[in-house]
Amino acid sequence: MMEARPWKDGKTVTYRYHVLGGAPIHLGYDRDKAIRKVLDMNLKPDDKGTVAQLWRLYSESNDYLALADITRTQYAEYWGRLQKVWANGIVKKVKPADINRYLRVYRKGASTLANREVALLSNLFNLAVELGDIDRNPCKEVRRNKERPRTRLVEAHELDAFAGWAIRQGPSAQVLLGMAQFAALAGSRRIEFRTLHWPQVDDEIIRLTRAKQRGTEKRELVSVGDALREVLERMRALPGYSPLGAVFRAPKTGNPYSESGFKTMWGRLMDAALESRVIEQRFTFHDLRAHYTTYYKRRFDALPELHADPATTARVYERSREAKRRSL
Repeated sequence: MMEARPWKDGKTVTYRYHVLGGAPIHLGYDRDKAIRKVLDMNLKPDDKGTVAQLWRLYSESNDYLALADITRTQYAEYWGRLQKVWANGIVKKVKPADINRYLRVYRKGASTLANREVALLSNLFNLAVELGDIDRNPCKEVRRNKERPRTRLVEAHELDAFAGWAIRQGPSAQVLLGMAQFAALAGSRRIEFRTLHWPQVDDEIIRLTRAKQRGTEKRELVSVGDALREVLERMRALPGYSPLGAVFRAPKTGNPYSESGFKTMWGRLMDAALESRVIEQRFTFHDLRAHYTTYYKRRFDALPELHADPATTARVYERSREAKRRSL
């Protein structure tokens, strides 16, 4: 029950909330704010001991807030699917068999995504261990689904046909094409250049910061070749150019696309390209990083330095369909 307590001056009123069996909670002097606080306290679900509580605590933690924006966005998407199964789960009662069932049965049709989701779930159970709620993380006792690297190689003739078509589809498609060509020519992750601004670009070098480089910040200096220079000149020629502004700017705002906005627009562009039969098979934006790696290897007979572990570059991004070697 909320109580209003008038002061002797006849003007000031304080509010407090009486909790059954507990001390009153001070609500301040503003009636509307006091009412909202009471509603929040009464409508807030009691999630103590559940996986939902772990997510709430984790999403408020410094570890979570220190993650890159794109990682937090991905984790929120993963939790959106996880909560349908796990939100009301009692942390102390979750067993490895439950994790296994989620991986092999419930998410059978999306085995790779299931691995990512369980990795987040494992972070939540690690937190439960640290809080003393459980002694062992059940996720760590279950092997993940076997993953097969993508094999889709976007060939140069496919990319050329797509570029010739996209450049005629309007300003938005031209910006998305510029981003696609940047990924194919420089091999950078989208997170590394989506918010690229012109002060990072000069006639010879583009300055980026490598993403997913744990333990240290690594700068990347990308040399500007003729093909990449042409892409940059096309971006300069689009309306809204500013020497201090974004390189890849959304036509309506002049700002970089948000990650969700980019995904939506890229999906639409892919759908339109397939419907127009410009391409025969859909490709992901990340496949363009593999295009760069594969064509770089063909040209220079060596793998580019893209990843902290060169073996990952070879396993994930090099997608040649032929292996060449010399005879003795």
